[in-house]
Amino acid sequence: MSVESCPIPPTSEIEKLRLENGDVNKPPSPANGVSAGDAPSTPTKANGTPTHTQSPGSPASSAFKEVFRAFSKFGDTKSDGRLITLSQSDKWMKQAKVIDGKKITTTDTGIYFKKLKQLKVPFSDYSKFLEDLAKSKKVDLEEMKHKMANCGQPGFSGVGQVKASSTVDRLTDASKYTGSHKQRFDETGKGKGIAGRKDLVDESGYVAGYKNKDTFDKK
Repeated sequence: MSVESCPIPPTSEIEKLRLENGDVNKPPSPANGVSAGDAPSTPTKANGTPTHTQSPGSPASSAFKEVFRAFSKFGDTKSDGRLITLSQSDKWMKQAKVIDGKKITTTDTGIYFKKLKQLKVPFSDYSKFLEDLAKSKKVDLEEMKHKMANCGQPGFSGVGQVKASSTVDRLTDASKYTGSHKQRFDETGKGKGIAGRKDLVDESGYVAGYKNKDTFDKK
């Protein structure tokens, strides 16, 4: 008799056999042969939130490598983007808010970067540096890489508006100048130009201090 012609026992018979064999609590196997406990699960943190896992060929990993190349060229016109220095790494991590001065500082990055015993390191060694740093400071490695991959291209920090101090105000207020410096500016504080720097001879024929100059023809 072939296998196809064998009749399938009813469900009640299967349950009866399970009871006789002591498999009361064992759930029936699914049709695909994979139990619910064997299904792959998404990695999560301790608080239950999923981690940012990056496979070698994932878009997130590619984005991280692109930003690595960009920062490895920052400030170095001769760099080909394959090696990164500590200062370039610190610039990157500050822009990504990984270095916050509390949890992770530039002292921490300097200690673990120097363990690589190179002034410039390739991408593989840099990944090892991040792993050691994250493990030591007890931070999530993938979250750190996620921040660094999404911090944008290297940029300069904006300089805030400079506030003039009282000393600067005093030094730039022409009304408070004395001596020969006072003669270089008029009453409004505007410079007189060469007339304020040289003693020009008055050849008009009037004596110094005469107030009715050029009024004779008007009478």
